[in-house]
Amino acid sequence: MNDGTSAPARPAADDTLTRPCDGASPYDAYVHASTLHNLQRPLTDAPDEMGFLVTTQVMELWFTLIVHELRTAGTAFAKDDLDAATDALVRGRRALTALNATWAPLAALTPAQFNGFRAAFGKASGFQSVMYRHLEFLLGDKAESMLRLHRGDPAAHEALCETHRLPTLYDKVLGYLYRQGLPVPRHVRERDVTEPYTADPGVVEVWRRIYAGPQHHPLLALGEHLTDVAELVLRWRFDHVMVVRRAMGAKTGSAGSTGLAWLEQRATKPVFPELWEVRGGV
Repeated sequence: MNDGTSAPARPAADDTLTRPCDGASPYDAYVHASTLHNLQRPLTDAPDEMGFLVTTQVMELWFTLIVHELRTAGTAFAKDDLDAATDALVRGRRALTALNATWAPLAALTPAQFNGFRAAFGKASGFQSVMYRHLEFLLGDKAESMLRLHRGDPAAHEALCETHRLPTLYDKVLGYLYRQGLPVPRHVRERDVTEPYTADPGVVEVWRRIYAGPQHHPLLALGEHLTDVAELVLRWRFDHVMVVRRAMGAKTGSAGSTGLAWLEQRATKPVFPELWEVRGGV
């Protein structure tokens, strides 16, 4: 029907977008998308296994980014560069938010759906994730026993040993606060950094001074950025508990752990403990 109006002009073709590439596209060469798309190899016909694989692989990628940002923040604190450290913590917070959202595809698995493919991955367990172990070590949750698992993989074991023997992100934060004139106790500054970090009354007092002071002070903002990171890690652990509780209840974990009970115990471990304790004393 002709109503006297002209049809909208078609957009001009952009030959640069459709010109054949010599081999893989520059996008694929940079992102390695074709590699990523070929890493999913389900072992069963269960319809939920593909979602489980993709979700787990995406989490591993987020772990990689979060570890990168926390290390970047630690390097900046060692150089007394609060701005660069803050930027890295903010990026890490965004990555943690995205990580937590990846639980969605698995959050409502029924026991029957999970059992449809659970036996196929045998003794594989997220507990064995090397990158997640780097993350926990960086956050102060260190244990020599966590290194033994990876002795059979020399490259992974050595990388974890290095993270284990270096100061944590929080150790570097406390060193920075000391250099800013705050009374971080000597025994904390000189502690054995291969041991798990535990709360110290002297560090609580440091944060109390900061939180009782000007509410727009850069060091108080730092405390809040660190608390954001800590809260998101705790939320990830709690969501993990809920996914497992819903999908398998109190059954034994796939790697032989106590499963739900072990995860519940881990979920309660604080991250940056004094930042939580100080809130009751300001």
